[in-house]
Amino acid sequence: MENKYSVKLLPRAYRDLDGIYTYIAETPMESGIAVKLVESLGESIFSLESIPQRGALRKTGAYANKGYRQLFVDNFTVAFRVEETKKRVLVVTVRYSKSRF
Repeated sequence: MENKYSVKLLPRAYRDLDGIYTYIAETPMESGIAVKLVESLGESIFSLESIPQRGALRKTGAYANKGYRQLFVDNFTVAFRVEETKKRVLVVTVRYSKSRF
């Protein structure tokens, strides 16, 4: 019996990950750190296939009180929504946690 959910990153989330990588990689000698951080974010995001409900519901900021959840990875917040009927996780954005979005 397959209980996995599909995980889909919306265009905004892809742009966010690209921006995070670019910002860190532009710092001299930091491209390796940028790769590791984006890999860590990707692993955490795709781990939602198995446990999509593990993130807390957002209660403040953007996406608050609308059924969106959040997952904290290092200094970043992944905002996502679980679509139970489709067994799908939609990742809407990945932001620096201190940006208070």
